[in-house]
Amino acid sequence: MLVHICCAVDSHYFLQKLKIDYPNEKLIGFFYDPNIQPYSEYKLRLLDVKRSCQILNIELIEGDYDVDSWLKVVKGYEKEPEKGARCAICFDKRFKISAKKASEVGEKSFTSTLLTSPKKSLTQLAKAGDKLAKEYNIKFISPDYRKSSGTQEQNILAKKDKLYRQDYCGCIYGLTAQRESQDRLADELMMPISNQIQPESIEERLKLYDIRLKYEEWKIEYRIIKQRFLNWRILNGLVRVRGEIIPSHFLPYSSLKGKYTRGKIEYSIDNLHYMNRDEVRFLNLSKYNLLTGFKYKSVKELMFNPPRFEAEEKLRLKLENMPYSIGVIVVVDTIPDKKIEILLDSKLYFDVREILLRTEN
Repeated sequence: MLVHICCAVDSHYFLQKLKIDYPNEKLIGFFYDPNIQPYSEYKLRLLDVKRSCQILNIELIEGDYDVDSWLKVVKGYEKEPEKGARCAICFDKRFKISAKKASEVGEKSFTSTLLTSPKKSLTQLAKAGDKLAKEYNIKFISPDYRKSSGTQEQNILAKKDKLYRQDYCGCIYGLTAQRESQDRLADELMMPISNQIQPESIEERLKLYDIRLKYEEWKIEYRIIKQRFLNWRILNGLVRVRGEIIPSHFLPYSSLKGKYTRGKIEYSIDNLHYMNRDEVRFLNLSKYNLLTGFKYKSVKELMFNPPRFEAEEKLRLKLENMPYSIGVIVVVDTIPDKKIEILLDSKLYFDVREILLRTEN
């Protein structure tokens, strides 16, 4: 039986139930989910699915990440709610490829772990699966493993085996609608052009779960715990001196009361040069290099190849001598002596991140 897999939380439980109910079937996992965006989230879910299938000794096939074709088939349905017409089209797309793959590898039946997701309609899924099964002359299996406390058992198992628990279905449209209803920033869709890994970004999670695999390979005991913290994202920012934009790099947690300020450098103390408005400080590149130990030749190089986020957090603490400073600190090649304008749109918000702790004595 070919089993279309959407994520490890659903598949880990679903596959074990299938093993019990269909003991004579060889189960083959098929990860085909071009609806999952961004690509870093796709990689993270695939990483966890591979781990789950390895634990359960189940073969896994990865389908194509043909996101362009998925975007084309759902075009015009971007505003549909969860379980609406867009979801039906999405199921049809993934089930069609799954049914085709089952036929190609000689399987007589297929199913999907989407059947265990509490956010999906069983009726909608069964209808889509049966339709495609007839087209390829195979059978769609649609067991209801949610009943009799199945969802609770699934969650207990996911926690026990330390699976990655995503909090949105996968597509950018569902994510955007969900974050809007929660009045939250959709930071999953944000990645700086510098590729610096941001706190509680998908890239940070991907790195964490990759390290988890190494810990398991090396037999290192660990625990994944949650940590509440103040997060920050910069949406855009620039510095103008007498109308000309100059290269500038904003340190983490730089924030203005509004989105615009202007003024002149009034005085300097130690390494920082203070503007006469809105708690803005400037740091020249040579001092930045001296304090961090880096050897950047220009601010432009720093902008497109910054150090780790944590390194700049330490620099802010060194400069301000307080762990909760959120004033603007800008790194520039040379300190301006003319009129300065700053445009900065950044967000501060409470967030929760996962961290990996070794628990060995």
